[in-house]
Amino acid sequence: MDTEATTSAPADTPPAPSSRGFYGCAIAMIVALVLIALAAAGLSDFEKGLDGDGQMEQPGPDGSSSQPLGAGMTARYEDGLWVTVSAPRSGGDGVYRLNVTYENDTDGELHLGRTSLDRPLVVRGGGAADEDGTSDYSTSWVNSEQSEDALAPVIPEGESRVVPVLVKPSRKGAQVTVEVTPPHSGYRETAYFELSVG
Repeated sequence: MDTEATTSAPADTPPAPSSRGFYGCAIAMIVALVLIALAAAGLSDFEKGLDGDGQMEQPGPDGSSSQPLGAGMTARYEDGLWVTVSAPRSGGDGVYRLNVTYENDTDGELHLGRTSLDRPLVVRGGGAADEDGTSDYSTSWVNSEQSEDALAPVIPEGESRVVPVLVKPSRKGAQVTVEVTPPHSGYRETAYFELSVG
């Protein structure tokens, strides 16, 4: 009797899972995250463009006359200019020295010298909120012309300039306000620094 060899067909086995699908999803997720990050950065730049490069952005006090910055603090402008006012140090004869440092991290050179009737740097007695200059004491800015001369040369991109300021208050413990209004083709906020001398 002839027997026919019967061969059974192999059972259908599911195909091995493809790693191509996994890698495709991972790449799609990475691309999506990069696009979200780029969109967030673009939105931040757009927001800065709306309020202008002359706005300040820093943690803590905002540098306004109602929330002045203190000694050693920095006013950070959105366009990359940073201005720091040091603590006053006694120089003898009732004169105190402080430094105003301008750091140019903008995309070009800075012209900070006087360009109109507005002064880019003002030092006066009294607190920042006392804009009318009324106080029970007086403060002399001993080297105002030299300070303005130090601001006149252009500050190249990536460089800084230190402007020395000498003040002589009529009494120890007096409040001194430094007002910084860097010139700009559009607008820059005035940064107020309130310091105590003596």
